[in-house]
Amino acid sequence: MPEIPKPGRPSACEWTRAALLSANLSWTTLCLGGVLPATKLVTVVLTAALVAAHFGDAARGSRAHPAGWLLVPFLVYAAANAAWVSPFHWLAWADWLNWTQAAAVFWVTLNGIRSRPCRALVCSVLAALGVVAAFLAAYQHFVNPTWIMLVHVQAEQFVGRSSGPFGIPNSLGVFMAVLIPPAAALVLDRGRGTALRVASAAALAAFALAFVLAVSRGAWISLAAALAIRPLLSPGRGPLRRIAGMIGVLCSAAAVAGLLYLSFPLMRERVNQLVADAGEKTRPILWRGAWRIFEEHPAFGGGAGGFNALFEKFRPVGFRDEPVYAHCDYVNTLCDYGAVGFVLLFGAIGAIVWRCSGARGLAGAAFTGLLAFGFHLMVDFHLKVPALAMVFAAVSGFVTSEAWPEPERREGPGGAGARAVALMVALAFALFTFQGAVPMFRAEALRHAARHAIDKMGEKGVDVSGQRTELAEIRDELTRAVALDPMNAQAWSDKAYAESLWALVEPAETMKLGVSVERDAGVAVSLCPYVAEFWIRKGIGLDMQRRWIEGGDCTVNALQLAPNRADTWYYQAYHLSLVPNEAGPALAAADVCLRLDPGLLLAQALRKRLGAQLQQPP
Repeated sequence: MPEIPKPGRPSACEWTRAALLSANLSWTTLCLGGVLPATKLVTVVLTAALVAAHFGDAARGSRAHPAGWLLVPFLVYAAANAAWVSPFHWLAWADWLNWTQAAAVFWVTLNGIRSRPCRALVCSVLAALGVVAAFLAAYQHFVNPTWIMLVHVQAEQFVGRSSGPFGIPNSLGVFMAVLIPPAAALVLDRGRGTALRVASAAALAAFALAFVLAVSRGAWISLAAALAIRPLLSPGRGPLRRIAGMIGVLCSAAAVAGLLYLSFPLMRERVNQLVADAGEKTRPILWRGAWRIFEEHPAFGGGAGGFNALFEKFRPVGFRDEPVYAHCDYVNTLCDYGAVGFVLLFGAIGAIVWRCSGARGLAGAAFTGLLAFGFHLMVDFHLKVPALAMVFAAVSGFVTSEAWPEPERREGPGGAGARAVALMVALAFALFTFQGAVPMFRAEALRHAARHAIDKMGEKGVDVSGQRTELAEIRDELTRAVALDPMNAQAWSDKAYAESLWALVEPAETMKLGVSVERDAGVAVSLCPYVAEFWIRKGIGLDMQRRWIEGGDCTVNALQLAPNRADTWYYQAYHLSLVPNEAGPALAAADVCLRLDPGLLLAQALRKRLGAQLQQPP
């Protein structure tokens, strides 16, 4: 990573900032990339401490680099979007916080970690994380392919591909794509010390191994593209030398790819699949859905955090994946934040990239890694992974400070006005963290664990009526979750789900529990009426009270929101099966469900029961 010699010794505050940033990067990277709510709870506290250590430093210079200010308009707009545009408030504020943390890391590395020793510390930690990630990738490949961090079991679709400390192999691939160019630059730089070059060579070998074991086609192509384009941007070269450099890189990349194709079966399988599919099969479906959302909400988007729910309207028949994100950060941002948000965010990033494109030496190599990261965003959602977003921001801050000359800084304590503003920023972020973010993530951690337990019961086919103790704990966790964050509509819906399952434990209380289910699901619907599941939960509560007509209205609303989801048709069939003399329509709904997902066991059982019921003589 780039390092800039600065006169003088780093202050205690600067060392504190470097240590806090290193701790935050380590925590988020080694905990599945920081995607779990319990992990985010620690991450946001460390970020708040980092912001406080920066803006609370009385000796900090009073002039900030102009690049940092370019991101502020988007952060303000994203907060307004979360507050007034997005109906998915519990998701929108978490998304805003992720953007804000990345911007805070960029600001601090750009303005607050400027001495050589402190930058060396952060860069060494990044390199060490890369080596650890490579070791974990090797363990997954050669020892236990189903292992991932935090005692989880790897998803079946990723078994055979290494993900390192992340849950997704593509995340490992892009992480290594960022680290490989600067590591290679250190190895090739004869002006560096022998020990550093040897250590860099060992690290580079580890990075390359993990890069290959991730079997990420997008990462491979992105790094090759960045390396090929980089000669065209290098200053001090004539056109012919730039084109020759690009051709040389492309030939080298083709040779390496050919060698790996012949010697590495997993790569051969992935490449053959790419050829057989004529590119991508599932991602274009998501991109088209995101574009349709944008077309309906062109200016301000469908709302931050809204892609997964709004995509249901455009889900094609037979597509059964649960995407969460659009698998392209560019179109995901476009559909969530609209044209205004897209221009504010990527316009600012584009301006920084343009000013840094002429970076030389180690900064230039790091810029190449960032360029690969940017290319890979076209096919994945790395900016939604806190660790990757912060790594990208930290490296970007170091590159920008070297490649973009700034106006003369005024070191030493700023004026009283600047000092007061800095303290207000630190205080505001601390208040938001401990009054808003911490309860929000605590609630989401409780909800996530409770819903995971419920889903596990369904996957195992457990008889819920015999799970009194576990269901009681789940109900308690969800009650605590909605108390901590009453704006979390998903928590209210999951609470309604748990209450409806409790009726299987206490059948005599079904009517009474139905009132609770209707109430809790009604809160979820009132907070966000655009999620089909919330309407389904409310409909179940009404059915438990034998209010069939109102329950039917809810399932119809769910079908309007998610017309091509198999589970919405299952619940429609189940609702109709409860209504006297509606077995025929219920069977028709079950048939639709099974056409959408022939493997849905609940629908198979329901259809069998309905078929037998209709065959009985009147």
